[in-house]
Amino acid sequence: MSIEVGSKLQGKVTGITNFGAFVELPNGSTGLVHISEVADNYVKDINDHFKVGDMVEVKVMNVGADGKIGLSIRKAKPESEQRPERPQRPQRPRPGSRPVNDRPENFETKMAKFMKDSEERLTTLKRATESKRGGRGARRG
Repeated sequence: MSIEVGSKLQGKVTGITNFGAFVELPNGSTGLVHISEVADNYVKDINDHFKVGDMVEVKVMNVGADGKIGLSIRKAKPESEQRPERPQRPQRPRPGSRPVNDRPENFETKMAKFMKDSEERLTTLKRATESKRGGRGARRG
C-alpha cells in the first residue's frame, strides 16, 4: 500500500517530542504530525492532546524524496468540524501612499524625500538620546 498525498489514514502514535508526534501508518511507515498540525488552536504541550499508543486519523500532507512523511490531524477532521477561514477585508490604501492614477516619481524626487525624512528622524532621535544622557557634550573624565 503506497502513501498518497491527500489520503486519510488511521495511525498509531509511537512517539511524542516537543515539536510533534510520530505516527505509524498501516503500511508500517512512520510520519510526523508537527505540533502546528495537531489542533486548530495553539498547542503548548502536545501531551495534552494524546499519548503514545493512541489511534488517530491523519491526512497525508506531503511525502519527501527522502521518504519523510508529513501528516496533519487537524486537516483530517471533517469540513464541518474545521475552523472556518476568516474572510479577507477589502484593501484600503495606506496613509501616506500615493493614489494609483498618480504619475510615478523619478529617482531624484524619491531620494530628496528620503533624505529629508531621514534627517528629521535623526534629529528627533538625537534630541531624545541627549535628554536622557543629561545634556550636550557632557563627558565624564
